[in-house]
Amino acid sequence: MSSLTDLAAPAKLNLFLHVTGRRDDGYHLLQSVFILIDWADTLHIETRDDGQIRRHDLGPALPKQDLCIQAAQLLQAQSGTSLGCDINIDKKVPWGAGLGGGSSDAATVLMALNKLWNLNWSSARLEQLGLQLGADVPFFLRGRPAWVEGIGEIITPIQLPDEVLKTPLAVLKPPVAVPTPAIFTSPFLKRDTKHAIVEDFLAAPKRFGRNDLQAPAEHYSSQVAQALGIMQNRFGNSRMTGSGSAVFSWVEPEATQTTLQSFEPADVGLTDSAWVGRLCCGLVQHPLLDCLAV
Repeated sequence: MSSLTDLAAPAKLNLFLHVTGRRDDGYHLLQSVFILIDWADTLHIETRDDGQIRRHDLGPALPKQDLCIQAAQLLQAQSGTSLGCDINIDKKVPWGAGLGGGSSDAATVLMALNKLWNLNWSSARLEQLGLQLGADVPFFLRGRPAWVEGIGEIITPIQLPDEVLKTPLAVLKPPVAVPTPAIFTSPFLKRDTKHAIVEDFLAAPKRFGRNDLQAPAEHYSSQVAQALGIMQNRFGNSRMTGSGSAVFSWVEPEATQTTLQSFEPADVGLTDSAWVGRLCCGLVQHPLLDCLAV
């Protein structure tokens, strides 16, 4: 048996997210900048000789066929390996949040099993497989800040200025989990935002654009609007990530008066334990990129 332990699966934030059109097959065309943050799930994966694929939840119980299992099953089927695995997952990133937790878990599983099963697949081949699991999975496999277009498959690395990576981010998730299909079928969704260019984003990376999915999410649940209002009042800025429901704010020194060491929902007057919050930092690259990427 071989194993890899303490594998990080970091969350992501969309610094902006524009919907620029819709394909004939119904998929929406997007533009966004993705960054990784240091809010992460932790996985421990061990090979099995009997070909079985099993998941063991060390934290909250996950759905039976989550993306971890789907990723392992797809890689096993496509590679033809006779090996299986035990996936132990300590889930910390909330789901239904727009933070990409499930996609990140799937990417970590693919990277780990590529090594544990001695497949030696190229990164491009893993990305093709990842796209079958979800539009965000290839980004996590690339593992660096990126300008993302198409349905999520066109990924261009982007060099973010220090002001982005060195400014903390407060992230707040309300109790509601927003289903992505409800957002993309919403009558409140704007689908014709003008195409942006990287230079415009880099001129004002913290203030550029908007999240076109935010209005549909606010109509779906008043908790999203509540979270945005709370963070706007506390930090002077707020924006939803992905299709929601999590929102984030740049923690600028002038907005806090002092250096913020942590962030909890109680800090903004929320006492319901179903709200989740965390102070995060952007990552230059995926924690596993140097040891597992090919």
